[in-house]
Amino acid sequence: MTKGNIDLALFVLRLWFGLEMAFAHGLGKMVKIFNGDFQFPDAIGIGSTASLILAGSAEFFGGLLIAFGFFTRLATIPYLITMLVAAFLVHAAAGDEWGKIANPLHYAIAAIVILIAGPGRYSLDHRLFVDKIK
Repeated sequence: MTKGNIDLALFVLRLWFGLEMAFAHGLGKMVKIFNGDFQFPDAIGIGSTASLILAGSAEFFGGLLIAFGFFTRLATIPYLITMLVAAFLVHAAAGDEWGKIANPLHYAIAAIVILIAGPGRYSLDHRLFVDKIK
């Protein structure tokens, strides 16, 4: 496998998981926030409002940052924490079936891969920061 193939694979992974998280999960939470509906599980004991704001921001803004490869590794941290909380403290604690636990774990694994590998060459991070160093 060539470096170009790895960069392309990271681009596809970032784009899919980032946009999927931002628009399929985070956007709905952001709409709830803007509509003043703060009903949300308080899995870590900080209150429903704070939990919704943190989860919504991690999913929507973190998802967009990951998709575009901007501050990518930093953006994966709250995204990853949110997915682990969703898997273990929300779904598993509620006794949900495996499918509801596995879904956030899929996002968590993607975040771990991106955190370890970085955003790759086809990212804003590379364009703005790495190209300037050369």
